Amino acid sequence: MELDLLPLNLPNITAQRPLVIAGPCSAETEEQVMETATKLLAKGIKVFRAGIWKPRTKPGGFEGIGEQGLPWMQRVKQELGMLTATEVATPAHIEAALKYDIDILWIGARTVVNPFAMQEIADTLKGKDTPILVKNPVNPDIELWIGGLQRLNDAGIKRLAVIHRGFSSYDRRIYRNLPMWHIPIELRRRIPHLPIFGDPSHIGGRRELIAPLCQQAMDLGFEGLIVESHCNPDQAWSDASQQITPDVLDFILEKLTIRKSAEITESLDSLRKQIDECDNALLELLAKRMRISREIGTYKKEHNMTIVQTARYSEILDKRGAQGSLCGMNPNFIRDMFELIHEESIAQQSEIMNK
Repeated sequence: MELDLLPLNLPNITAQRPLVIAGPCSAETEEQVMETATKLLAKGIKVFRAGIWKPRTKPGGFEGIGEQGLPWMQRVKQELGMLTATEVATPAHIEAALKYDIDILWIGARTVVNPFAMQEIADTLKGKDTPILVKNPVNPDIELWIGGLQRLNDAGIKRLAVIHRGFSSYDRRIYRNLPMWHIPIELRRRIPHLPIFGDPSHIGGRRELIAPLCQQAMDLGFEGLIVESHCNPDQAWSDASQQITPDVLDFILEKLTIRKSAEITESLDSLRKQIDECDNALLELLAKRMRISREIGTYKKEHNMTIVQTARYSEILDKRGAQGSLCGMNPNFIRDMFELIHEESIAQQSEIMNK
């Protein structure tokens, strides 16, 4: 897939660090904005972010200071020389932000899920040269994510990037939002030149998870990070648990290992050929397994049996998970893989049963 893109032209901290956008979850007071921005600048951060309008899951919480915070952002730009960034969700937000010379706009996860809202935003931004960062939608839908990018690009917006902030889940897990790394990887495969920013604050939801998530983003070749940093995180008016001080952010960035793009050497090429051989063998084994599944389908049809045998299915999942663990693999990965294989087996048997 092709998008008509131009470079973002945003400043790096140093050649040894990724492009970092940092600042508090919310602009709270003028003093808080200026103190945080000054401390971040001292650590080499050149792009300052703060939420002006805050879409909250439920009413009653702090929903952003609103337009009165935009002059504070303008002061950061004028006095400190930093670029500024904030989230927008409506045409009115965009017009207000641009009136106060906000340099970068991002579109949040709750907005990206709504094609009508995305089209309104695209129409409002038509003819503008402002860099736009698009967060992944709340649900793991890559087509919806790409659709939002296409709407913006069709409106002539060429300085585009995305923010991977993870995906909501009903289940309580270690992360606030599940990373589901395969989705941004697939996005990179489809749109190779689209910059990707990792958002460890929203994926982790807890400050102790920010460092490993930053490194994971670098290991996957992301171009930058957007991190919530506050001068006094414990007193933050929103999402206090996922914000870190500028000093802690600087420490995390100093410890990052920045990976080089893979160079195709003779050794790497040899290993990849071995992977190809394994993949070919896997496909042959899967084809054989499906042939046997179809034979089982024929047997079930002849003996008027149901397709799904729950006890047998549970036995397969439990045994294969344990076997995978003994072989050094994550049992959850093995379970997920066999669930997919079982789903295809059912489809094959259903076709035979209903002929």
